[in-house]
Amino acid sequence: MNGGQIIAQVLRNHGVQHLFTLCGGHIAPIYVEAEKDGIRVTDVRDEASAVFAADAIARLTGIPGVVAVTAGPGVTNSITALKNAQMAQSPILLLGGATATLLRNRGALQDIDQMALVRPHVKWAGRVKRLREIAPALNKAMRLARSGVPGPVFVELPVDLLYDEETVREWYGKKNTAGASPAEKAIQWYINRHVNGLFKGMEDYAIPGPEEPQVPAFTQTQVRTVVRELKNAQRPVVVISSGAMMEAEGARTLGAAVKRLGIPAYLSGMARGLAGHISAVQYRHKRKNALREADCILLCGVPVDFRLDYGSHLSRRARTIAVNRSREELKKNIRPHRAILADPGAFLIALSGEADAFPGWSEWKHQLQEREDAREAEIRQTAETPIEGINPVALFLRMEALIPDHSVLIADGGDFAATAAYTLRPRRPLAWLDPGVFGTLGVGGGFALGAALRYPDDYIWIIYGDGSAAYSLMEMDTFRKYGMKVCGIIGNNGSWEQIARDQVTLLGTDTATGLPRSDYHRVAEAFGGAGERVERLGDFEGALQRAMDSMDKGIPYVINAIIGSTDFRKGSISM
Repeated sequence: MNGGQIIAQVLRNHGVQHLFTLCGGHIAPIYVEAEKDGIRVTDVRDEASAVFAADAIARLTGIPGVVAVTAGPGVTNSITALKNAQMAQSPILLLGGATATLLRNRGALQDIDQMALVRPHVKWAGRVKRLREIAPALNKAMRLARSGVPGPVFVELPVDLLYDEETVREWYGKKNTAGASPAEKAIQWYINRHVNGLFKGMEDYAIPGPEEPQVPAFTQTQVRTVVRELKNAQRPVVVISSGAMMEAEGARTLGAAVKRLGIPAYLSGMARGLAGHISAVQYRHKRKNALREADCILLCGVPVDFRLDYGSHLSRRARTIAVNRSREELKKNIRPHRAILADPGAFLIALSGEADAFPGWSEWKHQLQEREDAREAEIRQTAETPIEGINPVALFLRMEALIPDHSVLIADGGDFAATAAYTLRPRRPLAWLDPGVFGTLGVGGGFALGAALRYPDDYIWIIYGDGSAAYSLMEMDTFRKYGMKVCGIIGNNGSWEQIARDQVTLLGTDTATGLPRSDYHRVAEAFGGAGERVERLGDFEGALQRAMDSMDKGIPYVINAIIGSTDFRKGSISM
């Protein structure tokens, strides 16, 4: 049994169905043996895309996403995506190849101190030194990835622990020492001793089973306490974000619980779509106003960071209740009246069992709805404003009316993608993906890959800025290779708009923010996909239909939309 076979079996034991990789000699047995064992292996054009794809699979299934990268540059190319997963609290197992154990620190190809680079960006990093250590290390990694606050983990796997013992002995120069000099005999003795140690204890080896993750639990007393707070409230608000979505298999149950609770809800991150396409309890606009007027605020999986202006959006007079798996995030920038260390999704489901005791808060909801309607009218008015190029707000309103329910939306960009967040509504839970708090550009290709594998019958729409598209547009090759239903919609305004807008206002110049209005759709065509350039809003509906017709044939598509600039998001840059 070689190391690749052990890894494949452990992954199967944990329910892993997908492995992402960019091939490399240091890791070949991992993906070869995984495929033999029934795990689907998907290769990409950039290691970052492999990690982003694993991140997406983890968010959409709750099972840690697994990615294998080769030594040296393979690992370093993964770092940004790995950090994004850490900050998004996504459980990922990164398997990193490494030089042979006997050659470490001797100038071998791609031999660097990978542990020092990776360790700050993961929950746990381990290096195996013997074949029998692989399974326990992987089991520990998978348990820690899902325990408490989920996050990425890293296991470094030297190449000589992945191949068959006979092959490894040949590499190290297995030979007959008859007639050799004393020095040659000593060297061969040392090599044989080292290799014997690598494979020691494998005669009757049995792969240990999975270890259960540990998740903080709430008490019924805590549930009853929150029930009392809500019963006494006249203007309650619940804010739900990605931290409540860590048990993906329970997403629909959680969505039903949110509706049953009836508390005015604001959804962000992975929680978008939790209440369905349109819901009587969900509000999308003027959240800051609602939080400043509320008398009871329930924060579920929501850190009080820059997105809530470090707490200044919250009324100081409100009773604030925070529910989070993270002890740190429970009290970040606030002093909640109730801090509950538990899974927010499970807590909301339990809380919904007491929903019959809650008042209807009809007057408060009417006030919020009036504000909601006024903002929607403003957005429609903005969409009708004539500008040079397609109005991006009008484009998204048109897209909102046309895309089918079985769609997944992926935001990868600055201004264009953020505009989409105000205008596009996910149709169901787990149908929206964005990078999260790290704000990383380049997630689009990998996220789309993971979503296409999880939902092969859905249309996957990547909302690309023309700047962010360059990071992963090469994955059109991957989508075509595997016949995936993916369309990239590129908002092409020749600018890094989110930066340029404020930079020009504050500094008076657009230095380094301009881009050529390139024919990005030609990239898809070069890889056997299809696409078109759209310069008028009236042509966009036909382009969407042609994109879906193409995706139905397994041919990915790019709509290169030539948009103009609006002041819709003026002053929205975050620091």
